Amino acid sequence: MIALLQRVTQAKVDVAGATIGAIDAGLMVLVCAERGDTEKEADALLAKLLGYRVFADDAGKMNRSVTDVAGGLLLVPQFTLAADTKSGTRPSFTPAAAPQDGLRLFTHFVDQARSRHATVQTGQFGADMQVSLTNDGPVTFWLQVNAKQ
Repeated sequence: MIALLQRVTQAKVDVAGATIGAIDAGLMVLVCAERGDTEKEADALLAKLLGYRVFADDAGKMNRSVTDVAGGLLLVPQFTLAADTKSGTRPSFTPAAAPQDGLRLFTHFVDQARSRHATVQTGQFGADMQVSLTNDGPVTFWLQVNAKQ
């Protein structure tokens, strides 16, 4: 599973002109399930995400997690993160999980996040979404947990 996380001062996701999820300071996270991923990978990725230290401590070092700062989480499904871009000029999405598996794993990821973190908002799986955010830093990280590990 893949997570592209961005530290934000605010973020929101709209579907059909209506805001369906929004946070103030925290992390906007694009989430992607890959072929072969299971709930095990989803749980491992969530644990890493919730503990990842990307917020400044009193000395200005990235030493605090989203949990430590009680920041918001905006979780947005995005299968294109699994794209194979090695050849040609058109990406292949073969590495991405099948839609039904992606939905199941995203739902599991969100359910687990809500059980472990106070402020969790989401995008909508399979929808055409418009995501807007103010990246703080900018600070952006790619996290990946492989089924093969």
